[in-house]
Amino acid sequence: MKILSSCLLILISISSLAAQENKAETEVKETIQEFFQAFHEQDSIKLRAMVVPSIYMQSIAVDSSGNSELESEEYSKFLKSIVSIPSTTKFEERLLSFDIRMNGALASVITPYSFYVNDILSHCGVNSFQLYKTEGEWKIIHIVDTRKKEGCK
Repeated sequence: MKILSSCLLILISISSLAAQENKAETEVKETIQEFFQAFHEQDSIKLRAMVVPSIYMQSIAVDSSGNSELESEEYSKFLKSIVSIPSTTKFEERLLSFDIRMNGALASVITPYSFYVNDILSHCGVNSFQLYKTEGEWKIIHIVDTRKKEGCK
């Protein structure tokens, strides 16, 4: 009977830990989904509130010689570019999946995407988000993406 009780206690503990991890993963996924909702709404106030002031934004591009280049952008410049998109232009970044890795207050998320302008596929790639939990909420601390025009689905 003691063995059965011990096994049940261990199973309950494991189940509780898994539920906590699932809740944290859900919170992280929701943070990224809210980021893209604000992005599509061109809401710079919401977008600024979701990140740390020292956020890093980078893109990996391929130059004409086929070499990878890492480009950095200030978040304020990114926000200005999003807000300046004319209301007649429809844009949408569709996230295709979420690969979430967590360790305490750190989360790493990979999201393959397709980007559409006026319902026409413009490019595709992968986003990589780094987030950390502070004061009960997840904040984005780093975003890096890739962009390509060929091989998109």
